[in-house]
Amino acid sequence: MGSVAGKSVIVTGAASGVGLAIARKFCAEGAKVMMADIDDEKLEEEVRNIKKDSDRLQSFSCDLREKLSIANLMATTIDSFDRVDILVNAARQVISSDPLDPSGEVFDQLMQQNVKNALRLSQMVARKMITQGEAEEGGRAVGAIVNVTSIASQRTLPELLAYSVSCAALDQMTRSLAVALAPKGVRVNAIALGGVMTGHLKEALKEREELRDELTAVTPLGRIGDAEEAAEAALFLASDKASFITGQILGVDGGRTNLDPLDAPSG
Repeated sequence: MGSVAGKSVIVTGAASGVGLAIARKFCAEGAKVMMADIDDEKLEEEVRNIKKDSDRLQSFSCDLREKLSIANLMATTIDSFDRVDILVNAARQVISSDPLDPSGEVFDQLMQQNVKNALRLSQMVARKMITQGEAEEGGRAVGAIVNVTSIASQRTLPELLAYSVSCAALDQMTRSLAVALAPKGVRVNAIALGGVMTGHLKEALKEREELRDELTAVTPLGRIGDAEEAAEAALFLASDKASFITGQILGVDGGRTNLDPLDAPSG
């Protein structure tokens, strides 16, 4: 899959869902992983589970809305692994709301959680990657940032207006940082999820089981994806196999964005 063995990786949102699958995948590939999440109990439980098979793992419970938490996450990673080579921004929220709600509370919350937190951490990590590169032979940083976003940025679901806008902003952040950091050797890409079994989708299916058939009908591959499949895509983009790829949003959606719902197969 590519060389990530021995590299230092930060994965946010690592206590559950896609973030957890990504952390497990990097550990399995020989990386040194710092798992970060606000849910400290769940985080510690999952760390104990993974540590049965890997000793290349640390964790840090933090609220990424706090600038000090971001700084402490970075400091803890450097103390544990001496450097940081890869960042995966997998911490995100999905909240449905009334698109005509004048309060804007959900919009502000999702822009903070899904965009601002990722941007601040990416900026701090990128500066560290650049410093590392300047201290090494050749004076060029080598690092990768992978964001986890959604195909919601390209779809129109009124009840997910705030989430869709936050994902679109994260897509643009990915492209902008990719261009800005390319001269320094830091690559920035994203995976856009659609119909992948995340924690949010599991809860939605509990409330409305028929959603499974609806998603399957508008997905050309005819099924819901696994979190592990999203993790494989994140691993590829972070690995040396993707060394000439930056500024790209890779859809992990079973082909869903290619299908006009009016032309969805009926059976």
